[in-house]
Amino acid sequence: MNKLYIFIIGLVFAAFVTVFDTLPRSTYSHLEKRDLAVFPDFTVERLISGAFTKEVSSWFSDSEPFRDELMAVSLHLKDFMRLSASEDQITFHAAEKTDAVVTEDDEDTGAVSDSGGDGLVDGYVNDTPDDGSAKIANAGIVIVGRGDKVRALMAYGGGPRGGGAYADVANKYKETFGSKVNVYCMVIPTAIEYYCPEQARKATNRQWPTINNVHSRLNGNVKAVDVYTSLGKHADEDIYLRTDHHWSPLGAFYAAKEFARVAGVPFRELDSYTRKVVHGYVGSMYGYSKDISIKNAPEDFVYYVPSGVTFNTTYIDYRIDKSYHVTGMGKPYKGPFFYKFKDGSGGAYCTFMGSDAKITKVVTSTNNGRRVLILKDSFGNAIPGYLFFSFEEVHVVDTRYFTKNMKEYVVGNGITDILFANNIFNAYNPRFCSRYARFLTQADGSGIHTPSPVAADSAGLHPGNVRHADAQEHHVPSADSAFSNRQKENTQPKAEADSTGNDI
Repeated sequence: MNKLYIFIIGLVFAAFVTVFDTLPRSTYSHLEKRDLAVFPDFTVERLISGAFTKEVSSWFSDSEPFRDELMAVSLHLKDFMRLSASEDQITFHAAEKTDAVVTEDDEDTGAVSDSGGDGLVDGYVNDTPDDGSAKIANAGIVIVGRGDKVRALMAYGGGPRGGGAYADVANKYKETFGSKVNVYCMVIPTAIEYYCPEQARKATNRQWPTINNVHSRLNGNVKAVDVYTSLGKHADEDIYLRTDHHWSPLGAFYAAKEFARVAGVPFRELDSYTRKVVHGYVGSMYGYSKDISIKNAPEDFVYYVPSGVTFNTTYIDYRIDKSYHVTGMGKPYKGPFFYKFKDGSGGAYCTFMGSDAKITKVVTSTNNGRRVLILKDSFGNAIPGYLFFSFEEVHVVDTRYFTKNMKEYVVGNGITDILFANNIFNAYNPRFCSRYARFLTQADGSGIHTPSPVAADSAGLHPGNVRHADAQEHHVPSADSAFSNRQKENTQPKAEADSTGNDI
């Protein structure tokens, strides 16, 4: 028996050695949507400092063969290990321990104004029947529904006095550009506001009080764009993706429609668009929730390409390193606005402009003298394609990647309208909003990072997960910081130009 035991253990050991030491190593994780660690460059200095051996160890564990397959098996086992339901009929996964809600002290940069901004909203009441199932998965993510109706929801930890900095920076832009430029402020709610069942309400804070605080603090010349109410009217439609932290292109359509109404520009209904579908889409929430039911419930990613209007798109790409620092920028070039992804691709949200690390300018056949600049996070990517009938030029700038001077950009491009379009996690975050303020004063070409040996040593390492309204700085599953970890993937989308579009 001893010999048999030793023989079996020896076989197991040999199998592990064969798999981990001889088979090709993984280079990309579709589950985590990121490039895996690569074997480090060797230098004597790095060997002496210990950095080389440390990174070899990280590479060995991070790039194991069949990484995604082994993780999927682990997730199946965790699903079976689910704990019993609470009094609220909420079950909990046997995943890493995370508080359901992390509520910070509410950010307050001044008293709430009794005058000024309008557009106050009433809280949405979820009266959609549900099957009574709800569970808290990894990182406090709420999983509701079953089968092909399952949905992952990211909890919100912000309070009713947050978002003041977002309103303040919109006011600052209006003060800077005066009557020549219209300024609009859009706070985009996330899916949990509309689809969280009552038994899981304790796991998240409501978002409408934060939105009301933002709107109430806008001065009388900045126009609030109430997409909260517009989306609520269509909550029974597929306005949010079930398996991703973003809204769906349909949700962005209703938001763009409301913006066009407030801005007083023409707008076309969906019968002026060609419907496109990427089947079998599973987005970011599979990796964040570590819940196998999300992987087993792929959805259709449906987007809409405008017909009857011509549009030519020009890009300026930013080069970024593994730590998401801007290291340089390219020359302007023509490209497609819509990228076409194959069925089953997890990068389908990059359909719009292909990535975030760029400046986009779209010249349309609309001739009304209106030129809009959209200041956005990744939620805003899905908006511009609905405005080609509304503006003769559409400019798009991502908050994380802009090295020009905003005053010079607005004047030089004849911008007539500026739209702040950001999800509520980023609207709540004062540090995120400070970047917009910095754009007004920074010198052209500032913010380009020169790599140092220390920075190179830390490249590819990502901070640990946090989950609260200030999470953007930490690259973590908050509604928009989640895409920060996807920038390497998104920079070079594996897709083709959508031939239906009018791009050059």
